[in-house]
Amino acid sequence: MLTTAMTNFLIVLIIGIVAGLLFNRYGHTWLARQLTTRQSDLTACLVGIAGAFIGFHLAVIVGLLPTPLMLYLAAIVGAVLVLWVWRGR
Repeated sequence: MLTTAMTNFLIVLIIGIVAGLLFNRYGHTWLARQLTTRQSDLTACLVGIAGAFIGFHLAVIVGLLPTPLMLYLAAIVGAVLVLWVWRGR
């Protein structure tokens, strides 16, 4: 039980970090990417992590997604949606 929980935690954490970095690097125009700082990378990663946890736990609460792969896909969708809303698009 502990290893499954730790694995889920780490995978959702990685999903959030990757989504935040990708969104910060490729979700802007060329000029905005040139002006991106490390601080904005960190902020985008933290927002992506929050979105991944929201998506993952909402999928668990609803119970419609019985397999771990589907829960991870819900984490990806959650991270992207929260980053999208956060950027105001």
